[in-house]
Amino acid sequence: MSTDDDRPEVPAVPQTRAEMRAAREAAEQEEAERISRAVAPSDQSAQGDDAPDAGSDGSAAREAAAREEAVRRAGDREVAEQEAAARKMAAFEASAREDVAATAVPAIPLAPEPVIVGAQPEAPDAEPETSAAEPEPPVAEPVDVSPPLDGSRSAPESGSAQSTRTLPSRRFVLTLVAVLGVLVLVGTGLGILSLLQGPRVTNVQSDAAQAIESSGSRVILTANQSLAAIDASQVTVEPAAPFTVDASGRSVGIRFTVPLDDDTEYTIRVSDVVGVGGGPKTELSTTFTTPPASIFLLRRDVDGDDKIFRTDLTGEKAVPVFSADKINDFRATSTQLVVAVEEKEGSTLLVMNRDGSEPRELELPGVGNVRAVQVSERGGLVGYSYSDRELSDTEGRASVLVTQSLQGDDEPQVIEVADKEASVFAWQFVPDSAAVLFIDFDGALSLVDRSSDAGVQSLGLAANIQGVSRGTYTAIVERLDGTVVELNLTDGSEVPLAASDPDYGTATTITPFPGGTLRHVVARDENGIPSGQAIIRVDDDGTAEPLVEVASTDSILQACASPSGQYAAVVIAPDLANNAYDEMLLPLPQNMETHLIDLRTGKELVALTGFDVSWCQTAPQF
Repeated sequence: MSTDDDRPEVPAVPQTRAEMRAAREAAEQEEAERISRAVAPSDQSAQGDDAPDAGSDGSAAREAAAREEAVRRAGDREVAEQEAAARKMAAFEASAREDVAATAVPAIPLAPEPVIVGAQPEAPDAEPETSAAEPEPPVAEPVDVSPPLDGSRSAPESGSAQSTRTLPSRRFVLTLVAVLGVLVLVGTGLGILSLLQGPRVTNVQSDAAQAIESSGSRVILTANQSLAAIDASQVTVEPAAPFTVDASGRSVGIRFTVPLDDDTEYTIRVSDVVGVGGGPKTELSTTFTTPPASIFLLRRDVDGDDKIFRTDLTGEKAVPVFSADKINDFRATSTQLVVAVEEKEGSTLLVMNRDGSEPRELELPGVGNVRAVQVSERGGLVGYSYSDRELSDTEGRASVLVTQSLQGDDEPQVIEVADKEASVFAWQFVPDSAAVLFIDFDGALSLVDRSSDAGVQSLGLAANIQGVSRGTYTAIVERLDGTVVELNLTDGSEVPLAASDPDYGTATTITPFPGGTLRHVVARDENGIPSGQAIIRVDDDGTAEPLVEVASTDSILQACASPSGQYAAVVIAPDLANNAYDEMLLPLPQNMETHLIDLRTGKELVALTGFDVSWCQTAPQF
């Protein structure tokens, strides 16, 4: 609205009581002078006649009183008019301020989102003055159109001051809007570019060191957008390794069901990948290299402390990590060592870091001896065969199977069959699980999962457990009639183990590895006397090839493979006739060698002094 046409003309009036008093006094003085001028001629006429009489004094007094009364009434009237004018002016100013508040654009705080403020509309009859030399500003600032109260400044000056006060805020808003606009344009451009290019890898998660130690390691590829369904046929791994695929959202997970080879570069490719919203097909890929492998092995010394060494596969970087007077057995996980130490009172079971630091003792079921130590890394368990030190035909426990947490946060649990502690002849952990496969002294083959309360599962009768395959949940078992079968532990089905080609005869031990088996065979002459021994590598298709052969003077004590089946470790006791046995709870020849062989090429890498290599699931038996 315009206030110029509706505003009444109001005379300038005093604003304070002091000014009002001064005005009243001025009005009284002016009225007095006016009356004096009016009565001056009559006074002069009276004086010209020179005829004063007795009544002249009274007449003069009355005139003076009349003049004073007239002056007083005039002053009161002037004051009343001034006060009325002041009240009228105050009411008008209040009305004008309300009009301005209703029409002016007030200063506002910054909004959460950009706000473009329009110019203050001008009065219809106000013609803006523009200069040809100066461009018109893009945004008209709000102007305070209320009239000045003290007349010290004009309305345009007040509007200029208001514009100065709001200018920085308005500049900030415009700058913010410009920046946000640029960001929106950039984000939109990148989004469009992403859709045109298709999915791509933004992050890769993997643990190459863990991948060579145990099965189940994962590589996770994360894309820059959600992906359409991924099938396992779209994924390739070079060099080849068995795997499963689990894809969801922006991630594609590749889980390897067996450990990977060491010191090897792997490439994973996922082809024909499409975003969930469509677009071009792309290939996701990543490459990683596994570290060189290292092993632990035990070296006994009849004249000093026994030592556990950690070494690379060349044997040139062997470092002792733990020593004790008598080390009976040990096993290794990817992070820990479990060591059974022989003492006069019985065995002590220790758990420590892989460098031998921070050893701690695990509680045993009693005072006794520990043998056949094994570990389940996936289940976080250690298991062993335990016998009481005080043992007789009627008292004590003999060869009971015990499992407990590697953390030592629970009590030892003795395996029971039909609510009785069972004496166990042979046993093994099922790889990548907390399940235990065992044969008791009655020949009953049983399976129990320590991670559940399912109880004991009977699997018939057996004479020996040769081994359990990684990633397949299949055991190689010798039945009482001498046949060797592959037993499916999930459903109890079994098939005969296929003979090798060529057939090297019956194997005394069979150790599975990813891709085949290692079979220990003994050659005999026509009289049945051993003439030599050999380790035969048999692939899954039955193809057989001798890996290590020794004469009758030597003896092969054990053969096992690395987690991925890349290498084999064969333990040999040379010159057996002159190789004395130690006096340990697990007696073995004093001189033993571990030969490391590349299963891919058949070439021997190195021969190391010691035995019980950490690749093996159990200790050697003689």
